[in-house]
This record gives sequence, C-alpha cells and structure tokens, in this order.
Amino acid sequence: MNKKNVKKGLLPYALLLIVMLVIYYILTVGSFKVNDLTYDVFLLEIKAGNVSEVVITPSSSEGTYNITGKLKSYDENESFSVKAPLTDTVVSQIVAIDSELNYKIETESDPGSSPLLFILLNILPIVLLVGVGFWFFSKQMSSAGKSMDFGKSRARLNNDKNKVTFKDVAGLKEEKEEVKELIDFLKNPKRFQKLGARIPKGVLLVGPPGTGKTLLAKAVAGEANVPFYYISGSDFVELFVGVGASRVRDMFKQAKHNAPCLIFIDEIDAVGRQRGTGLGGGHDEREQTLNQLLTEMDGFGANEGIIIIAATNRADVLDPALLRPGRFDRQVTVNLPDVKGREEILEVHARNKILAPSVTLKNLAKRTPGFSGADLENLLNEAALLAVRSNKEQITMKEVDEATDRVLMGPAKKSKKYTENERRMVAFHEAGHVVLGLKLNDANDVQKVTIIPRSYAGGYAMMIPKEERYTSTRKELIEQITGLLGGRVSEELNFGEVTTGAHNDFEKATKIARSMVTEYGMSDLGPVQLEHQEGGVFLGRDYNKSKNFSNEVAHEIDLEIRKIINECYENAKKILDEHKDLVKLIAETLLEYETLTKEQIEYLVKNGCMPEEENYDDNTLDELKEKAKEKGIKGYTKMSKEELKDVLKDEE
Repeated sequence: MNKKNVKKGLLPYALLLIVMLVIYYILTVGSFKVNDLTYDVFLLEIKAGNVSEVVITPSSSEGTYNITGKLKSYDENESFSVKAPLTDTVVSQIVAIDSELNYKIETESDPGSSPLLFILLNILPIVLLVGVGFWFFSKQMSSAGKSMDFGKSRARLNNDKNKVTFKDVAGLKEEKEEVKELIDFLKNPKRFQKLGARIPKGVLLVGPPGTGKTLLAKAVAGEANVPFYYISGSDFVELFVGVGASRVRDMFKQAKHNAPCLIFIDEIDAVGRQRGTGLGGGHDEREQTLNQLLTEMDGFGANEGIIIIAATNRADVLDPALLRPGRFDRQVTVNLPDVKGREEILEVHARNKILAPSVTLKNLAKRTPGFSGADLENLLNEAALLAVRSNKEQITMKEVDEATDRVLMGPAKKSKKYTENERRMVAFHEAGHVVLGLKLNDANDVQKVTIIPRSYAGGYAMMIPKEERYTSTRKELIEQITGLLGGRVSEELNFGEVTTGAHNDFEKATKIARSMVTEYGMSDLGPVQLEHQEGGVFLGRDYNKSKNFSNEVAHEIDLEIRKIINECYENAKKILDEHKDLVKLIAETLLEYETLTKEQIEYLVKNGCMPEEENYDDNTLDELKEKAKEKGIKGYTKMSKEELKDVLKDEE
C-alpha cells in the first residue's frame, strides 16, 4: 500500500483525537478555577477561619499530600490546591486546627495504591470519548463512500446452493437444445477453439411474460457450474449522465476476472431501445449506456469465456446494433407452452403438493390453453390455498376448478345480488354460447359455464379451441365469431330485448373480423394486407398500425366487417331458433345449479336432465373402497371414509 495514502488516511483520525482531547480538557478542567496556595498561606487561611472544607489525598508516587478545598470567599466553581510534604506533622496540624474551628475535613486513599481505580477515573473517559468519535467518523466516511459509489456495477453474483438445472425447466425442449452449446463451451472451450468455431457472444431470449426466460438463463449457469451475474436493465440507468456507462464497464471488468462466466440482463429493452427515433425525446444517459454496452460486447476476444444472455418481451423496440452478428448472435423465442409442455410444467409445480387421485394433470393441461408457466404455477398455488382454507388434507378437483376461475376472472362475488329477471337474462345469454359451441363443429368448445358473477362479468362461459392449432381456416374464424354472438342472439330470441352483457363478445368478434379483412385477406377485397404493425418505438398502440389504403377503401373495409358480423349473427339466430328447447333446458338448469361442467352439459343434452348425485353417507368404508376400485381411483386403500367420499364426488 502507498505510504502517502496511509498518511492521508490517518490524518483525519489524528485530527479527531486532538479535537476530542481538547473537548475533554474543557469539560473536565477548563470549566473550574483552581488557585495554587503555598502550605504556609494555607495554614494562615485555616487559622483565620476562611476555609470551609478540606480534602487530603496522599500521593505515594510524588511523596506529598495533595490538599484541595474551598475558601468561604470562593465562587461555586472555584477551589484551591496545596502541595505539602508527606509527613505526620502536616495532618496533625490540620486536625488540631480543625478541633478549634470545626470546619469540614475529608481524607481519600492513595489512588496510586489502586491501578484499576486510577484507570477508571483518568484513562477510561478519554478512551470512551475517542472510541465514540472514531465510530461516528468512520460511519460518516463509509456512508459518504457509498453515496459516491455511482459507477460500481449493480450486477449480483448468484451463489445459491440449490442451483437451477434443466430438470427444473419444463416444456422448453427446443429452447434447451438451443442453449446446450453455451454449456458445452463454458465447460470445455478448447473443443471449440480446436476447430476455429466461434460461440455466440450473446443470446437474446424473446417471449411473452411468464414463459420461463429467466429460469432458462439460471439453468444454463447451473448446468455449466460457472459464476452467474444477473442484473436488470433498469439498474444501469441513473439521474447522472455517464453513470450507466461506468457500471457497464465495471460489470464487464468483473466478468473478465471471473471468466468463464455468464451475465444475465433481464428486461434489456429498458436500456437497449432504438436510438434517434425522434419521438418521445432522447435520453442521453440511456443512450450513453447503450453505446458502452455495444462497445464492450464488440470488444470481447474471440473466446474470452463470457456469454451474455438477455431477456425481453419487446424485441421489436431494440436497437439494430444490438442484434447484429458479433453481439446478440442468436435469438431464442420462448413461446407459450403447448398441451404437452403445460403437462410437464404442472408436474414440476405439483412436486411439493398433495393432489387427490381425481386431479389429472393431463386433463388440466388440456383445459388451460394460453396459460404460461407462471400462470400454471399460480393456478396450483391458488388451489393449494383454497384447500388449506377448507381444512382439507389434499387438493381436489373442486379447488382446481375454482383456482382456474380465479386466475382467469378473479374471485366469485357470491354476495352480489341479482334481480330474478337479471339472473334469467344471464342464464339464457350463457346458454346461447353453450348451444352454438355444441352445434358448430369449428366453434370453441365450452368447458364450463356459470352465472356466478366474477370481476365485471355477470357470468361467463369458458370456451377453448377443440384442438390447438398454429393456423386457422376462414370457416373456423367465422364459427368463432358466430359462437361469440350467441349470447346476444339468445337474449333477443327469448326476451325480445338486449342487454350490455355482450360488449366483450362484440369486442372479440369485431377484432377477428377486422383481422380477416385487413390482415388475412379473407374477404371480397382480395388477398391484400391493408394493415400491419409498425415498429414505432415510442408511439402508442393505436398509432402503430400502418394504413395503406384510401378513404374509399376504408369505407369498403367497414362494409366487409359489417357483412361478416351480420352473416354470423343471422347464422347464430337460425341455429338458436331451431334449438330453442335446448337453450331453455340449459338456461333453466343453470338457474338451479348456477355452474355446469362440460361433462354435465353433455349428460344434460343426451338425457334431458342432470345426473343424480349418489349419496355416500350410508355406505361403509369397504363399499366406498369397492366403488373407488371400479372407478379406477389410485391410492384408495389408504384413504379414510371422508376422503373417499370427497374423491368419489369429485370423480362424478
């Protein structure tokens, strides 16, 4: 260490010590006035009766008596001090005079005879004052150092003992294959160097929220068993220009010292947005940070052992310089899971949960299209919370159904009261959706229907595609629109009146119809794309659509959209008019039971009534086990009678 720096570091503490000693002197000595008297003068003052009190303290180290006291003429903070020889005659003289004048006299033991007392009285106060001052000053210096520590990297090193591996990442088979090369490189870089291969410097994970981008990055670091630095894009941006760039430099400096390693930047769009867009204003700090990030990534050696993984939901707003070869060489799209992926994700999140035999993850995966991994984890967690709330020992299908509804629509508002007319309107509205779902081959399938209000909806029908597909035909889109219009048509046919309950249905139907006309080329206007999404970074969603048509064509678009909607509306009216009795049956059953599942709807359509609920109260435990065996329920031999009742009811 530099001696000059050491001296500079000790100087403040030396000054502090001097200040503390001065303060101690002022407090202990400077505030009192002490008059030094000779022993002869002291005796004269005693004989004259001017002394009010005397304290005699022997000092063996000095060979004297230290005599202190006060004269009657002194102020409160004034005293005298006398040095006398350490002989018996001194004490006898003072005592003899005391017997005549009767003034106050005290004697103290020799402090030199008690080292501990001497330290406590003379040294300890100084040590305490210096210690308190040193602590206060060092604390101020450390906080000042932190306040000036702008340029240090905010990247945190992940030292979790329970590292995430690919076993914890489900439903991302292709995505894991894409990043396996990174793991091989981090483990054995010489294998790539031998053939002159250049591993990607950066990998950009793109996808909707909750699909497992961060989890995948952690799994790469866990599989490679290398240091894993993680930071958010917003951690770079500060009030002062240049701070973010300094943090980028420091982050890469730390990474180079710990290579091979992995850096994960979450939400990189916070700092990597396009430069020079002109709209929304420029942010010098953000652009300086982005420039430094580009420079550092470009300045890597061919195989320095540092790999950057970044995640974003908005790859379209990133600066093109970030995406060029040599920086983020590879983009991995992390999509929403398909039915097989959802089943695998559910199996991962169900490891620490006790599920009833009636809960089949395969069936649950089929009922949750469009759910991300985070949504599925939340669904099982909500089901577990509901089971605990009901004091159950395991999670049954009842809790899973309720949890699905809560995730999609929010908690049920059972306290909300309808008028009888409103309940009937809602029941017939939802029955219209159900009947069209049953009668149209390509319409969405109704999994569940209820008239219990949730969120802003008075009731709802859970409609999912019969099959998960990547593309849709014109017929499928037309029948989806027809199914969405079923609620309004049912209200009109059965009550001769309409309500506002179909506004969300109209929103979805109109969006599909407009896309058919302007994007998919499925109208009389021909196979022309009239609208497409622009990449305006700072513009709102409504301004992002580029309209490549005239006012006359805009009028034709409106006519085509209206034509599609009207045709679907008339088709829905025709179908529901032909099946009025079925609509009424489902609506009346909804008014009685409030909620119907897909299985109950199918039984109702086939038999014209609801299946009778079997009463298991009169059955013995052996009879319940026999019925559970017939239904193929696993683990029934270890269940109690009450558990078997719940499982059998759920199975129905």
